[in-house]
This record gives sequence, structure tokens and C-alpha cells, in this order.
Amino acid sequence: MATASSQLQACQALGHQHLGHQTMPQSCERVNSHARLEEERGQSFPEMRRVQESWVAAAEKRALFWLAKRTANWIGPDHLTLLGLAAQLGAGACYAVAGRSRYFLLGAIACLGLNWLGDSLDGTLARVRQRLRPRYGFYVDHMVDSFGALALMGGLALSGYMHPRIAIGLLIAFLMLSIQSYLATHSLGEFRLSFWRFGPTELRILLAVGNLALLWKPMVHFLGRQYRLFDVGGTIGLMGMALMLICFTLQNTARLYRQERIAQ
Repeated sequence: MATASSQLQACQALGHQHLGHQTMPQSCERVNSHARLEEERGQSFPEMRRVQESWVAAAEKRALFWLAKRTANWIGPDHLTLLGLAAQLGAGACYAVAGRSRYFLLGAIACLGLNWLGDSLDGTLARVRQRLRPRYGFYVDHMVDSFGALALMGGLALSGYMHPRIAIGLLIAFLMLSIQSYLATHSLGEFRLSFWRFGPTELRILLAVGNLALLWKPMVHFLGRQYRLFDVGGTIGLMGMALMLICFTLQNTARLYRQERIAQ
């Protein structure tokens, strides 16, 4: 059976011919309404290619599939999304009070692990159970990521282990990279989950290792001066994210320019 969009194209091509007692424009209007209904239900969500090339992507995919097959039936993707958000809020809270007791850094590590579980497993579980809601999942997942990043960087800014300006800079860089990724998804049909082999999981691992290092040595010597460990790491991360943003923006701009050349 033809889809509503193909029927609509046929209607537009045939023009004002008659169909029984109903004119073709009237019939087309009915088809057009049906096409809009399909789109509202998410059936017309554009196809996109997921690009995941991080260091641990292959092992992570196998682990998530294994976990999804063994997840209790009463646990749904939305429960995992909420777990991921709550865990990231918890990590931010642990950082915020870590200045009083550095052992809250261990709590932040536990929260980062739970954040990985919720944030990574929700989509895999939906795919395994064939319960996909593409538009809903895309929107909710990335708004949750944005609120979670705000909580995490806010906690670091209050922790005393990182200068607030560096934490704010990291938050801005994260949001800019996210905007770049979402625009590329819409313009190129390509949703990039990792940049230069680094994705969210690698960043969580680096942050957890950094927490352990803080328990041992919160200050480091660099170029003859003493700095906070997370100030050095945060500055390096900020420079890397800024470079990624510039390079991928230029790359995608060039791709779109070549794809949409104007005939002379």
C-alpha cells in the first residue's frame, strides 16, 4: 500500500482532475492531513547515521547488549534515563561538597558509573525491545545531557578543586559541541557520538581517574609553578574541545558547501 507521502506526490502531479464526485484537490487535502499525522507520530523522522568511533565503543556495545538482554521487564528506557540524570546530579552534588571532605570524590566516581549505566543503556534497551520513539528519545536524551552537564560543571566550580572560570569554559565548550552535533544531524543526517576517538565514556573514565589522583595529589608542578590538578586537566580539556569545535565546524561547512553548490 502506498504511503501518505507518495500519495500526496501523486496528487500534486495530477493536478485538478476529478475523482468521482470529489475533486482531486479535496482528495489531496485528505492525503495531506494523513501525511501530517504520520509526521506527528514520528514516522517521518529523518534517517541518521550514528558515528561512534571511540576507543571503547566495540566493548561498550557488547556490554550494553548483554545488559539489555538481562534487564528486568519492569525497567524501561525512561527509568534508565532518569537514573542517568539523577546520577549526574549526584556527581555534581558530590563535587560541590568535596571541598569539605575529599572522600566525596569517591561518591562522584560511583555516580559517574551509574550515569554511564542509565545514559548508555536506555537507547540500547529500546532498540533490543523494539520500543523505539526516535524524536522523543533524541530530544529527551540530549536535554537531560545538558542539565546533567550544568550540574556537573556547577559542582566542579564549587568544589575548590577547579577554578570556576575553567568549569564555566568547559560547560560552554560542551554546549557548543552539542549544538554543532545537533546541527550536523539535521543538515547531514549524521549524528556524531565521538570526536577523535573520544566519547562520553572516555570522558567519564578520565574524570574518575582524575578523582583518584586528587585523593593522592591535588596539586601538581608545571613549568616551575604549582597548580591545581583539575585546573591543568581542565585547561587541556578545554583547549582540546575548542580545537574539535573549530575543526568539525570547518569540515561540515566544507561538506555542505560542496553538496549545495550554486550553478554558475
